Amino acid sequence: EIMAYAPSNPKWINRDRFVLSNGHACALQYTMLHLAGYPALKMDDLKQFRKLGSQTPGHPEAFVTEGVEVCTGPLGQGISNAVGLAVAEKHMAATFNTDGHTIFDNYTYVICGDGCLQEGVSSETSSLAGHLGLGKLIVLYDDNQITIDGSTDLSFTEDVLMRYNSYGWHTQTVADIANGIGDLRTAIANAKADTGRPSIIKINTAIGYGSPSKQGLASAHGAPLGTEDLAGAKTFYGLDPTKSFHVDDDVRAEFAAATLKGEQKKTDWELVFAAYSKVHPDKAGELNRRFGHDLPVGLLEKLPQFKVGVDKDLATRKFSEGCINAVAVDMQELVGGSADLTPSNLTNIKSSGDFQKDTPQGRYFRFGVREHGMSSICNGIFAYGGLRPYCATFLVFIGYAMGAVRLSALSQFG
Repeated sequence: EIMAYAPSNPKWINRDRFVLSNGHACALQYTMLHLAGYPALKMDDLKQFRKLGSQTPGHPEAFVTEGVEVCTGPLGQGISNAVGLAVAEKHMAATFNTDGHTIFDNYTYVICGDGCLQEGVSSETSSLAGHLGLGKLIVLYDDNQITIDGSTDLSFTEDVLMRYNSYGWHTQTVADIANGIGDLRTAIANAKADTGRPSIIKINTAIGYGSPSKQGLASAHGAPLGTEDLAGAKTFYGLDPTKSFHVDDDVRAEFAAATLKGEQKKTDWELVFAAYSKVHPDKAGELNRRFGHDLPVGLLEKLPQFKVGVDKDLATRKFSEGCINAVAVDMQELVGGSADLTPSNLTNIKSSGDFQKDTPQGRYFRFGVREHGMSSICNGIFAYGGLRPYCATFLVFIGYAMGAVRLSALSQFG
């Protein structure tokens, strides 16, 4: 209804990005992708949920399932990747959009829970997102007040929206979605209208809503409802409790209509891009090269040469600096930065300025002292497409970033 997406081309470059940060709830995402008509997710695939080799693993995996943007196993990584996705959109829009031709203007939407907002990495990246004014990042915070141990009263009683206000975010609360989603629609519209700040919408929910014996309890968190409670929940929702893996015709029709709107948005964009290609063939060709994962012709020949025993020995960071700047002029998709160690890591791109709120065309990121957040953001930047990020810190600090480093390898980025 709200997002721009096209199942006929899951990699359409101006699609809205969606990140399920609390990835353990991925049965919901797989169901939505199926209903939206993504061809890789048939009903039989849903029946293979959490089975080895299926299209529906126990956490979303971008390299397995079409329509999944990033791998979101550990909590906090998804919302942090989303900051990278929003950074990438802002940079690509500043670089390629022209008067009369808007090529990049997508939004990044996130669903996260209490757990994601307790993880330190989300604090690092949310702070930076506010500083950068990422106005096309919208987070839906599912505040069901339950963790595995029990009520959030046990360990998480802060005012989350006050914290995000201090980060420079636009904040709202939706008190009730059980009796209609009109308020949620309004909140999303308000978020989109605030173009200078990322937005978080706290949504009051009840875990296991509709379950006769588990609604609002931690027991609904990580285990199947069970036969009786599942039947009771279906009855509560007005469904036939005897049917499983069944979708009523009116539901399919509703989703099909929404998908048609998304496909039309893609078609309209393709007309814009065709016109853009005629007026700016150089820019269009550059985009096709980048999203095709091709390097500029002759790039590797521009790397500096070093002969052992002949050339002067240098610190590895000096060799790194030389390599970065040797290719940065021709490889405009190369972006990156350091966790407040630029003079030490020697990571600055000399041919470009900084990426900041008012200079999004810049290719160098000042991540601040946020090693974990830096790495997660770079994962999101790469996942967006069209950019090749790098990041740096001291080896002794890599332990701070290992959650994101592991996911970078798992996601087959490179």
